[in-house]
Amino acid sequence: MRTQVAIIGAGPSGLLLGQLLHKAGIEAVIVERQSGDYVLGRIRAGVLEQVTMDLLEEAGVGQRMHQEGLIHGGFDMLFKGERHRIDMNKLTNGKNVMVYGQTEVTRDLMAARQAAGLTTIYEAANVQVHDFDTKTPRVTWEKDGQTHELHCDFIAGCDGFHGVCRASAPRNAIREFEKVYPFGWLGLLSDTPPVHHELIYANSERGFALCSMRSATRSRYYLQVPLTDKVEQWSDQAFWDELRLRLDPEAREHLVTGPSIEKSIAPLRSFVTEPLRFGRMFLAGDAGHIVPPTGAKGLNLAATDVKYLSSAFIEYYQDKSEAGIDHYSERCLKRIWRAERFSWWFTSLMHRFPENGEIGQKLQEAELDYIIHSESGSRSVAENYVGLPLNFGA
Repeated sequence: MRTQVAIIGAGPSGLLLGQLLHKAGIEAVIVERQSGDYVLGRIRAGVLEQVTMDLLEEAGVGQRMHQEGLIHGGFDMLFKGERHRIDMNKLTNGKNVMVYGQTEVTRDLMAARQAAGLTTIYEAANVQVHDFDTKTPRVTWEKDGQTHELHCDFIAGCDGFHGVCRASAPRNAIREFEKVYPFGWLGLLSDTPPVHHELIYANSERGFALCSMRSATRSRYYLQVPLTDKVEQWSDQAFWDELRLRLDPEAREHLVTGPSIEKSIAPLRSFVTEPLRFGRMFLAGDAGHIVPPTGAKGLNLAATDVKYLSSAFIEYYQDKSEAGIDHYSERCLKRIWRAERFSWWFTSLMHRFPENGEIGQKLQEAELDYIIHSESGSRSVAENYVGLPLNFGA
């Protein structure tokens, strides 16, 4: 079996890459170790930057997003019991974000791929990448009792933090930077109307909370919890009771509770791999970097990786130029580190770090007070949240 680009991983980054390459007339086969239903069942991010929206339109899958997505021009920051709005639209000359769940993005990309009759291999066991340091890379996997082999020009590693691609990179050629945070996010999804029409980020003495949504009838809430907590310790009632304690009186009054559809605890980490290219294998999305979810950057960073990578492949095949693939890692990493900085800063600002004591809380409150009373402080938050332009600092 042969193709031009072998994509490992059928999450949103792999699917988006496949769709952009298909639009450009470049062949790609996607190999995924999980089932399609499993991939769709992942509960993930839901805030899209303008760059990501534009990419989905370019890929031809933006119709449902525009019909069902919720445009947000701002969000609230809650501290010392009071909410303050960051007017992103005003502070960034008209830029917004869109709330549209990653599950829905994945569903749209899957449907487009299926409609085009493109090859996606699900439930591929023991996926391995070979010879990516040569001009003849290949991918092998096992399915239905047989070993299969795919020959290709390039391998795109879109297979996540635990995937085979980064793990296969030579240890002497790779550097990994990591910060693990001493808490996690306990998330609850429910078919209840959101407590507010925009997101609320809460810094309270009891810890961080986030009020988010997936639609006008489906809400997503998060609580900062110790890493030692287990989901089983948290009943729905205990979750709602704790959330109320971290909100302001108006939000408590408008909070509609209900049974959880999904509940899980996610650890928080900052992680970056350098470089993102190893011969003819390229890392994109979570395979190359992880951000804490506070800044809503994970899916958006993956999308911009894919933009750079698809452009590099198109340039290679259509213009016979290797400039794009040669500069892929450098271009991505510049953007990645900026997003990592914002996500780390926002996480440090909004969460409780018990080891910092009462003075830590006071310093956070002072910085929050500065941000909401300084137009330049508010603008910095807004610019980073809506997403820096692709050519920022170029």
